[in-house]
Amino acid sequence: MSKKILLFTLQSFSTTGGIQKMTRTLAHSLNHIAVNDKWDFDMYSAYDANQDLMPQYLPAEKFRGFNTNRSAFVIQAIKKGIKADVVILTHINLALVGLIIKKINPQTKVWLIAHGIEVWRSLSFFQNTFLKHCDKVICVSDFTKQQMISRHNISQDKCAILNNAIDPFMRLPTAFAKPQHLLDKYNLTLDNPVIYTLTRLANSEQYKGHDQVIKLISRLKVKYPGIKYVLSGQYDISEETRIKNMIACDGLEDDVILTGFIDEKDIPDHFLLADVFVLPSKKEGFGIVFIEALACGLPVICGNADGSIDAIRNGELGKAVDADNLDELEAAISNELETSLSSQKRDSLQKKCLHYFNEDAYINNLEELLMVTNG
Repeated sequence: MSKKILLFTLQSFSTTGGIQKMTRTLAHSLNHIAVNDKWDFDMYSAYDANQDLMPQYLPAEKFRGFNTNRSAFVIQAIKKGIKADVVILTHINLALVGLIIKKINPQTKVWLIAHGIEVWRSLSFFQNTFLKHCDKVICVSDFTKQQMISRHNISQDKCAILNNAIDPFMRLPTAFAKPQHLLDKYNLTLDNPVIYTLTRLANSEQYKGHDQVIKLISRLKVKYPGIKYVLSGQYDISEETRIKNMIACDGLEDDVILTGFIDEKDIPDHFLLADVFVLPSKKEGFGIVFIEALACGLPVICGNADGSIDAIRNGELGKAVDADNLDELEAAISNELETSLSSQKRDSLQKKCLHYFNEDAYINNLEELLMVTNG
């Protein structure tokens, strides 16, 4: 039986971040399924404009951007949603749209994608009401699933886990030498051990753990002369000031390199530059950046108190530590730096990561969820 599937999002193509990356892959996968199964599929975005669409993910005729015209988005989303078989919301802030669709046409199956901190908190009346009436909550990790059950009393049967996948258009390395142009850019040599972090650097998100790594550099440089900490990500002014004050206080101006924003096309080379990726965060819903690093053959160290555990397959692909325990974090970093990171090890890490987090597997799991939906 043919299905009509709609994907509603806040913003996916005009900005970047974990949720945006996940939504692009989701859109590409849904379109692939729709083409193969002869279903109808369309994507609506509240804040993207039509010209923001990245055409490799979706044909233009399958996408409509409302360019911040939220009223028009809501009206059209409800109008089309009540005639659909499945409506997928990519953020809890779209709950009111989903609730209205469900009230007008109870036969429409309405799903929510639950990522991380946006649902690990108290929710509004309409959001809580929506959770009671929606048909499925797709959680990106087991941790998020448990949060939905414990915080919002969602039944286990209503929740499904769909781990994120590597972006099908991410440029993955086939060789693993450190890029000479980045060695030159950051004034590094092959003798410099490199710790790398890529994250959003916001003063309101100090749970990411990059400051924990900065605190350790003074210790690590005693054991590993020439060690460098390359910290990438767009930062707000207050966070930039805070980080630079930390660096200056410990006299680490020559040891910590702040790159600022890194274009997506340049991210793989930065993973190749490093010897270990470290992000001891405490509030990752999943952590797409971990599987991106692994897909470039880079060992990862994450926190052990959030969805990062899913990204490293409970320790199979990486090391999880108590983000507040500096000694434990130091030991994990030292262990990686003392282990030779050969091209063979990088290649093996890449293959293991892609075995679990490839788009084909993601599509199969997504299609299975759709197949059991009565439409």
